[in-house]
Amino acid sequence: MPEVRHIEAVVFDVLGTMVDEPGGLRAAIRDAVSVSDGVPDDASVDDLLTVWQEHVAFEQQRIEEGSRAYANTEVIDREAAHRVADRIGLTDPAVVERLATAGHRLSPWDDSLAALTRLAGRFPVLALSHASRAALLRLNANAGLRWHQVLSAENARAFKPAPEVYGLALDAAGCRAERVLMVAAHAWDLRGAQAVGMRTAHVHRPGGDPPRSSDTFDWRTNGLDELATVLTAG
Repeated sequence: MPEVRHIEAVVFDVLGTMVDEPGGLRAAIRDAVSVSDGVPDDASVDDLLTVWQEHVAFEQQRIEEGSRAYANTEVIDREAAHRVADRIGLTDPAVVERLATAGHRLSPWDDSLAALTRLAGRFPVLALSHASRAALLRLNANAGLRWHQVLSAENARAFKPAPEVYGLALDAAGCRAERVLMVAAHAWDLRGAQAVGMRTAHVHRPGGDPPRSSDTFDWRTNGLDELATVLTAG
């Protein structure tokens, strides 16, 4: 575990780590289903959320493998929304568009705002997200997230865990990788950060990707409050 005094900047994943992406998408899908088919049950909403998530994961994987040209999250989320709409027979363009932009209106986790404020008083804090530049602008405004700098994977035309995405944060931080801490609820994201030499902190979130027993992250915490206390102590 590194000494906190060796950390010069803290970089945060956003979707799922700072905001409740699964919960926000689930609520947006529920609203869309209620327009087309009455009051939905939890199982059908969860099935539709899986349709959305699997589409996003598959298309990002295709981009990573080079079998699809880069497309930002605005494009991929709109594709996912149309897949969900097709499943439920939704044809109202305004409702489909609202579903497609659900990622602009995700709510922060209960501890996100206060912990970010605490950490921003000690370190430069950066967002590093898959979300497009336009989506991040609206998401951060809606959620009340305040950063020293916001970085979108769109700038690298790739998605994490591609090393060039983490390179955006390292270039912005202007210091050696081992002095930059990557914070995420997704273990796969932190493995990508480790691969370029960054320090890592896993934060437990519902729906996140938990660490494996073989993972060697520098910190593992149950929430951002706990991490902020560790990093601002002394």
